[in-house]
Amino acid sequence: MRPKSIGEGRARFELEVAARHLNPNGTLHGGVIYSVADTAMGAALFSQLDPGEQCATLEIKMNYLLPVTGGSIAAEAAVVALATGTFYIQGPRS
Repeated sequence: MRPKSIGEGRARFELEVAARHLNPNGTLHGGVIYSVADTAMGAALFSQLDPGEQCATLEIKMNYLLPVTGGSIAAEAAVVALATGTFYIQGPRS
């Protein structure tokens, strides 16, 4: 995983998916995706801390929407608020 940018409450990390990251089904292991997201979120927050302050992840909820089998993944994070939401968008009723 590579940091692409960190600072001012924002961070972006990228990872080139390799065979060693895949599970037995041939898709990217969810823990890899989690690690990239957690690292980006932590770095974004850490960039806002005062000297001597520390932070640690207390909770992350993640929904995996599509399988990844190759290429690269990226996680971008921004410190904006303390809130979570899950939405499902459904098409118009027939």
